[in-house]
Formats: sequence, structure tokens, C-alpha cells
Amino acid sequence: MSSSVASPMAGGSGGGVAGRGSGKATSFIPELQSMMFALGDSRRPLHETAALVEDIVHTQLINMLHQAAEVSLLRGARVISAEDILFLMRKDKKKVRRLLRYMQFRDYKSKVMKTVEDEDPADQDKYSSSNLNKRKRLAQDFLASIDQTGEFLALLDEEEVDDVKQERMERMERQSRNMDMAQYTEFCESRQLSFSKKASKFREWLDCSSLEVKPNVVSMEILSYLAYETVAQVVDLALLVKQDMTPKAGDPFNHAVSATFIHYHNSAAEVHSVKRETDSPDNTPPSTPSGPLTAALQGKLPSLAHGNGAPQAQSQSQQEANSKAKQRKRKKSAAACGVEAQSSAIQPAHIREAIRRYSHKIGPLSPFSSAYRRSGMTFLAC
Repeated sequence: MSSSVASPMAGGSGGGVAGRGSGKATSFIPELQSMMFALGDSRRPLHETAALVEDIVHTQLINMLHQAAEVSLLRGARVISAEDILFLMRKDKKKVRRLLRYMQFRDYKSKVMKTVEDEDPADQDKYSSSNLNKRKRLAQDFLASIDQTGEFLALLDEEEVDDVKQERMERMERQSRNMDMAQYTEFCESRQLSFSKKASKFREWLDCSSLEVKPNVVSMEILSYLAYETVAQVVDLALLVKQDMTPKAGDPFNHAVSATFIHYHNSAAEVHSVKRETDSPDNTPPSTPSGPLTAALQGKLPSLAHGNGAPQAQSQSQQEANSKAKQRKRKKSAAACGVEAQSSAIQPAHIREAIRRYSHKIGPLSPFSSAYRRSGMTFLAC
């Protein structure tokens, strides 16, 4: 599998994506916002950030589908199967092991669902047939056919703790500590979202009908799993970048900020600053000041302060001035709350910087390697 794909970030966060039709209406942005919230983003992730993540995931899966179709044609198959995707992922042992565990889980879930739906649970003859653990056995047979050193077969028996999964679970636990009942309910619903639960929409999103060699059911399960893993990995990397870019008191390395990140951050900040300037309450003309107090009213002020005399009605101009001042305060507080909510969310600049760092190769020949192309992006799923 090639080490880089066409980057959706070449034309900005809303730019076109390689292999994606310009008139395509199918979008996973609302679902992606919920997924990102469950993976560590703020409660209301930014729409432009979710759109950028969607472009990245879509680009990666489209390129993977095309390469899997080439592998399928080379071996003379009529459909894209799990073997073709496993062959593309063979170089990353950790992700292959993670995929094998997912396939085992799918087998176990299928077995449980059949047991629940079966009218006679005592009859277990069907579970001893070839349908039991078919995904695990399919992957095992294929990996045995390409395994020369025994490393792939050893992955099936490894029981090591997945550090990446463990870190995500701990982050979710910390994230849910201060939630109320409504927030925690929304959080649990977001955690249950996946691409596999909307299989028809997912196939339409990938435009599988236009492929010469189409993926089968098991390969679509794997692609939906890889799509979610890509979203999770992008969020993981973006959170690291966000933490890295947050200034800390007493940090002697605050000045060591990536020039690329500054470029992305400034370009995005300029666009938002222009919009804020046009909508800012500070740009509204000041209210007309009221006239000076009369001598009679000034004389009555001390008596009013001590509770003597009847309260005097304010003039209409003073009431208008006070109401406008209150409106400006409310607008400023609402704008401050909005800026604070946006500052806690993952920004598109964090995503771009994370992908840049992930694709960067350090070495004397890195500028000449294919993985270092400025117009390309390294695969995240495999």
C-alpha cells in the first residue's frame, strides 16, 4: 500500500476531495460531531472541524477502496473481500491485531444475537457449523497463507493491553466525571454511534455503486470500523496538538511554536476577525448622552439617598441610555461565552497541524521520499 494519499487540506477546510463528487449530498458531519464529542472534543464540536475530518476520512477510505480493488483484480476475485484489506494493512502489526479483535467481537455478537433470536436456545447444532467464528477463521486462514515468520498467527493469541484504547477509555472517564444526567445521556448516545449502524448511507457516502469491483458485507464492516478508527486517531492527534499549543505558565519553550501551525492559525483567525468586526456590538454608534441634571434634581439627590422624599422618575433619554448599556453588556457576555466555547473545541488548525506532523518524516532524505509530499497525506488506517 502506498504511503501517501491525496490531501483534502490542499484547498482549505472546505475544499474538494479526491474521488468525491462535487454534487454529493450525503454527509456524516452531524454524526461526526457526536463521535468527536465522545472521543474527547468539546460538547459542541465546530462544524468546520467536523467537515475537515469528514474530508480526511472520506479521502482515505476512497483511496483504500481503489487499492483494495486492484488487489482483488490481481488475485482474480469478483468482489473486494476482507483478505484484500488485510493485505493492505499487513505492514502495521498493531492495527492488524486491533482489527482481528474487532472481527472476533463481531463473531461473538453474531453468536449472541442468534442465541437471543432462536426459538430453541438448547439446540446448538447450528453454532458448531462453519458460520461460527467465520470472520476470525477467514482472517486466520489468509494470514497463515502470507505468514513467513509466524508473526501474524501470533497476533491471534496475544492478550496485551492496547495502550491507545486504554488511553481513550481513561480520557472518556475523565470527561464524564463532571457531567449531569442530561449531559451523560447525550455522551452515552454519542459513544454508541458508528458508521456500521448506517450501512446504506455509508455505502452511498463511499459511492460503492460506481466501483467496478464492489466490496462484500464483511469488507464493508471492516471499512466502517476503519472509518471510525480514523476519526478517533485524528481526534487523538488533534488533542495532542491542542495541548501542545496551549501556553503554560513558566514554560521556557512557549516560543518554540511550529511556523506551519502559526500560518494555519493566523489565516483562520483573520477570517473570523473580519466577521467579528462586522457583527461586534462595539461597532454600533454610541447612544446620545443625556443632558446635565438640573439644580433642583441635584438638590433632591441627597434626600433620596437618605430615604426622604418621593422617588423621581427618570427621563426618557436616561432610560434609553441604560437599556442600550444593558444590551451591550449582554451582547458582550454572549460573545465572550461563544468565544470561550469555541476555544475549548478542536480547531481546524489543530487538525491540519496534526496531519502535518503525522506525515512528516525525519531524516536526510525525507524531502525526497514519497511520504513527505506536501500535496499528500500518510494513511491513518493502515
